[in-house]
Amino acid sequence: MNNVSIRGNLTQHISNNQGENVAGKNIKTSFSDVLKNTISEINELQVDADKAITKVELEDSGSIHEAMIALEKANISFRVMMTVRNKILDAYQEIMRMQV
Repeated sequence: MNNVSIRGNLTQHISNNQGENVAGKNIKTSFSDVLKNTISEINELQVDADKAITKVELEDSGSIHEAMIALEKANISFRVMMTVRNKILDAYQEIMRMQV
């Protein structure tokens, strides 16, 4: 995975959703697609962190610094995802409380 921040990916997905041209094509993605893609990227960061830890523990070929960086990337990404999820749930609950 490229070293692209989650914020950059979400910004790109949002701008794509607004109908900007990407490689000459007008691409629109749904909110659920943005969430699915972001969750899969976060999962990939978790898997990369696990691989880095395995290299350090079992193979003695990995750098502990690289493993710690991979762990922090995965940790921060997961925390951001949970914060976004909580905000979405709060918004949903607020909408459900509205009287029609």
